[in-house]
Amino acid sequence: MMRIGTRGSQLALWQANHIAALLRAAGHSVEIEVIRTTGDLLQEVTFAEVGTKGMFTLEIEQALAEGRIDLAVHSLKDLPTTLPEGFVLAATPPRVDPRDVLVSVHPRSLFDLPEGARIGTSSLRRRAQLRALRSDLETVEFRGNVDTRLRKLAEGQVDAILLAAAGLDRLEKTTWLRERIPPEQICPAAGQGALGIESRIDDARTRAALAFLDDSATRFAVTAERTALAALGGGCQVPVGVHCRALVGGQAEIFAIVADPSGDPLLRAHATGSDPLALGYAVSDQLLRLGAADLLAGASRP
Repeated sequence: MMRIGTRGSQLALWQANHIAALLRAAGHSVEIEVIRTTGDLLQEVTFAEVGTKGMFTLEIEQALAEGRIDLAVHSLKDLPTTLPEGFVLAATPPRVDPRDVLVSVHPRSLFDLPEGARIGTSSLRRRAQLRALRSDLETVEFRGNVDTRLRKLAEGQVDAILLAAAGLDRLEKTTWLRERIPPEQICPAAGQGALGIESRIDDARTRAALAFLDDSATRFAVTAERTALAALGGGCQVPVGVHCRALVGGQAEIFAIVADPSGDPLLRAHATGSDPLALGYAVSDQLLRLGAADLLAGASRP
């Protein structure tokens, strides 16, 4: 029996059940254990107040360490770049759309929104880039699961919300999705759209069972992104975006941004290459030379 640990949100359960179905199809017996995390318990507290390092993973990793579960299914963007000792990223299944999306009751794109429109988001990364693109818009702190945010939107609390495409696509809640925003405009979070399956490093049996789920193209991209984030001192709630995508001929390109929460300044970097570690270090080095360390230090201070 393989035991999967997961958060209890609708999206987290979809992800865990998706992996469970793939494992069962491969002949494994699987059960799912729901674990409440710090992030689930602090739904009314802003990310900026509590930080995000491990807030959606700590209790799940405790269950993994204690042997109550054999593997954990995470949204990879929630998983810190440095795993605790004894754990390993055992598999990265094929990634879905990594972009951010604009969701609105009204059929308008980002640049069609009226001046002063209210945009809901809980992410400093999204907020900073939105302000750089449309300084006339008002951003509103917006937490909760996908259904909660869509309900608040329907109630008219905001004119639009920014969300990850992956969650809406997986839950088939795309009715009000108006625009998939190019990463050149709003750079996604490192690992966005990807799942991360975590196991104990000494559990050879589970790691072997998970090996078929690992997608090499996804592993390449998220390795580049997480390398850049780690080199920038990532893991805190700061306005950092990193996105890597494949080009022809075995090459890939990576975009990265670091911003002041106000959106000004917003530093950008871009690199191409064929080695994920080199790509990650290339854009982080560019950003640090441009002054990213000062922005990150300022964003991390309370």
